[in-house]
Amino acid sequence: MKRIISLILALVFSFGLVAGAAPAVNASSSKKVNGVEQAQQGVNSINGGNNSVNLVEVVSTILNAVFLVVGIIAVVVIIIGGINYMTSQGDPGKVKKAKDTILYGIVGLVITLLAFAIVSFVIGALQK
Repeated sequence: MKRIISLILALVFSFGLVAGAAPAVNASSSKKVNGVEQAQQGVNSINGGNNSVNLVEVVSTILNAVFLVVGIIAVVVIIIGGINYMTSQGDPGKVKKAKDTILYGIVGLVITLLAFAIVSFVIGALQK
């Protein structure tokens, strides 16, 4: 279980390092802009000034990647719980722990799917 937690923390920290490596938005502009316009300017500067990339598309791509990783982790937790259940040899403590692990994995998977549905709905509304 400690290896799973270390893996999750490593993924979170590596995602933070990648996200922190993005170049800053050019703040020398005298034109006052709101947060969304400023973020779009940052995306355009990353893209070399090409305006064909939309901020909503970038956020959607990042969120889809995050949901994919979280979904994979939830499935791995369910599999680990199943393996622990099969190897518990009838010990009530180990059986309960394995069932709890499976339950937590299923709850995580359901929450991930619901979050994906909500985010997809919101992004679809923003693109109209």
